Amino acid sequence: MAMEKNFDLSVELCGVKLDNPVIPASGTFGFGREHNEFYDINILGSISVKGTTREARFGNPTPRIAECRSGMINSVGLQNPGVDAVIAHELPELRKIFRKPIVANISGFSIDEYAECCQKIDKEEQVAIIEVNVSCPNVHNGGMSFGTQPEMAAEVTRAVKAVTTKPVFIKLSPNVTDIVAIAKACEEAGADGICLINTLLGMRIDTKRRRPVIANKMGGFSGPAVFPVAVRMVYQVANACSIPVMGCGGVESASDVIEMMMAGATAVQVGAANLKDPYACKRIIEELPAEMERLGIERLRDIIGIVK
Repeated sequence: MAMEKNFDLSVELCGVKLDNPVIPASGTFGFGREHNEFYDINILGSISVKGTTREARFGNPTPRIAECRSGMINSVGLQNPGVDAVIAHELPELRKIFRKPIVANISGFSIDEYAECCQKIDKEEQVAIIEVNVSCPNVHNGGMSFGTQPEMAAEVTRAVKAVTTKPVFIKLSPNVTDIVAIAKACEEAGADGICLINTLLGMRIDTKRRRPVIANKMGGFSGPAVFPVAVRMVYQVANACSIPVMGCGGVESASDVIEMMMAGATAVQVGAANLKDPYACKRIIEELPAEMERLGIERLRDIIGIVK
């Protein structure tokens, strides 16, 4: 433990101070209670809690998970108890065991739903950052994802910023031609930060049964295979925008965290690795000082965006 005194793992996101940059990604850590049975989750920088919508959602039909060689495909479908139940039950329960500020992940199927959910969650004291997932299908616009067009992503951003006081990070989909155009549109619309990437769209086929493995046919592909795509997009957006970036996608090790920070991420989310190993975030945080020593890094914040 003495070694860690020489290394500063702290970072700051829009005025929110984090002891370290490691944050479990939304949808891979529930509302925190499940993992607290394995270890004291206060070791984490923060937690991005499960994606929350206006109404309770049962999620997509099963099967929802397909294994891949270097990752997984999931089509859970934003299963959650709804924003009012999250505020009434899940957040108070989390507050009993987690003493740090949290990231609230909000999803919606219309501009009004995004605004309503964000306005409600903004009033919660423990919520320090609102993360807006624009990968949802827009039910009023033919099912096209909000995050696939700069104008639509900007419209969500403006609507949320109009009713909130906390920093707003827009979580972008990588399933686009030009990630930079969408990130810049969000920045110009008032976003305080960008989170990327969400999952890539993938599919598996059961060759024996001659049908898709997942009931929904396609789903979000995540895991180590997407890491180079995530690093590339973090680098592009961090260099094009002046707002902070939270990096996410295939992170499994302390080395991955440092690589993503060098690309421009201020904080790094860990997703699929939590589903494979419930101790993943704890292990990564504990490995960081040794990795910093190996690379001659005293303060993690000094390496943010160091690669030009």
